[in-house]
Amino acid sequence: MSYGLDNLPYASVVGPDGRRFAAVRYGDAVLDLGLVDAALFADGTLDRLLAAGPDTWARVRADVSALLQSGGLELAPLADVRAVLGFAVADYVDFYANEYHATNAGRIFRPGAEPLTPNWKHIPIGYHGRSGSIVASGTEIARPDGVRGPGDVGPCQRLDFEAELAFVVGVPGSRISAAQADEHVFGVALLNDWSARDIQAFENVPLGPFLSKSFATSISPWITPLAALGEHRIDDFGLDIDLAVAINGHVVSRPRFRDMYWTYAQMLAHMTSNGASARTGDVFASGTVSGPERDQRGCLLELTWNGTEPLTLPDGSLREWLKDGDEVAITAAAGAITLGEVTGRIVPGS
Repeated sequence: MSYGLDNLPYASVVGPDGRRFAAVRYGDAVLDLGLVDAALFADGTLDRLLAAGPDTWARVRADVSALLQSGGLELAPLADVRAVLGFAVADYVDFYANEYHATNAGRIFRPGAEPLTPNWKHIPIGYHGRSGSIVASGTEIARPDGVRGPGDVGPCQRLDFEAELAFVVGVPGSRISAAQADEHVFGVALLNDWSARDIQAFENVPLGPFLSKSFATSISPWITPLAALGEHRIDDFGLDIDLAVAINGHVVSRPRFRDMYWTYAQMLAHMTSNGASARTGDVFASGTVSGPERDQRGCLLELTWNGTEPLTLPDGSLREWLKDGDEVAITAAAGAITLGEVTGRIVPGS
């Protein structure tokens, strides 16, 4: 069972009667976490759980497992509920932590020059995004407008996805060392950092992404706790997770998170190293997950080499960039543990 006792991801869900409650997924059903700890989940969210820390995380996980194994429970069918974001997003930071992606992007944008900037292997590069951009999987993504060049304003023509893994902070802190990361990070979720490449190309220098990223960032509402990934760690803080990206049901890429250069622990340590705070509900993302092979590249910028090498889909249509009506689905698994998918369909902008 991909959503068995070794997994147990968390979300909030809305039932047929409109009631919102915190839940854990088990198979094709969900358990109301109010049955596990009525006080901790009284508001129907995961906020109090996230802030409570590792001891409480372990206790709740153990209690959920025991309750499910005891039998006799009435679980709600997954088909009868709608998963929603289970926590209030505090801050959002997106990193650029994959060397294959950074190298490919450097070769595309700076041909003939050194692809990696001098600082890239010294610190995890990132930018402070907008928490309000984060939307739950399944939310339609309206094509953004923006400035594409001098005198060139209009709808994005080079819309892209980025397959990423997001990390959700539970316990707040500052100047958190890499060794302390697991005392603060609750779990992981799949994330799609939608990117308007033509807008990004014009606005990116000197301060980096702004309107090219802030229109939407999709995240799976199901958070897999770090505790579920113990057997899938590499050198303490690396994670052996295989991703797959599909456009309209056709898989176009299979990135591997094991190919990341910087770990989530290093990202969190750098994020708070100057005294900046990490707060309950903070989300920090890995940046595009890519690999050494073409079919492991985690975005269209790389897969089509900035639109010069289009992909051919099974219906014979070509994709340099995303078209209106396209649906992108990102899935992932760590062995038998399945992460909650993140999907989004492109619709025309206003």
